[in-house]
Amino acid sequence: MSRYTDAKCRLCRREGVKLFLKGARCETEKCALTRKQQPPGMRGRRRGRPSEYSLQLREKQKAKRIYGVLEAQFGRYFQSARRQPEATGEALLSLLERRLDNLIYRLGLASSRAQARQRVTAKSFTVNGKLVYSPSFQVKVGDRIGFYKEGLSREEKPVPSWLSWDAKKKEGEVKALPAADDLDTTLDTSLIVEFYSR
Repeated sequence: MSRYTDAKCRLCRREGVKLFLKGARCETEKCALTRKQQPPGMRGRRRGRPSEYSLQLREKQKAKRIYGVLEAQFGRYFQSARRQPEATGEALLSLLERRLDNLIYRLGLASSRAQARQRVTAKSFTVNGKLVYSPSFQVKVGDRIGFYKEGLSREEKPVPSWLSWDAKKKEGEVKALPAADDLDTTLDTSLIVEFYSR
């Protein structure tokens, strides 16, 4: 199985924005983007105005890197979003938001999506009482996420409006599908749709 094994901070520098791939480190002065403003590579920043294709590609790459999805899987998500009745861009982000590893991150059970992915594959969580260890598992409305392994704790961070956290039972619940207001506004989904519509 293929995965990205190079330095994650290079990805933030390539996109020119913080993707929060390293959790809390991205909020400190140790963040590579605050120390080095230019993209990685020997030649650094290129001159001239980027082409339309370049802008579309960069937006698609940014979305892939934020959610930790590889190219073929991202293409399958897009094809699935295209068949949905709502706008393709919103449907795509909704599918990505409903991945189990992203849900664990949103609930504050991991400091980054990469850590959430690792914890899911280490068989640390249950969905509706059943052990699930696939990071790409799609959650539905009414699903309950709980701990399978002891010793894990939750970070104090705000929970999105489409999710809820019960501190007594130590479990989260999917109250609704993520609405347009709950989705990541830093991504321009129209550019991603244009990229795949070429």
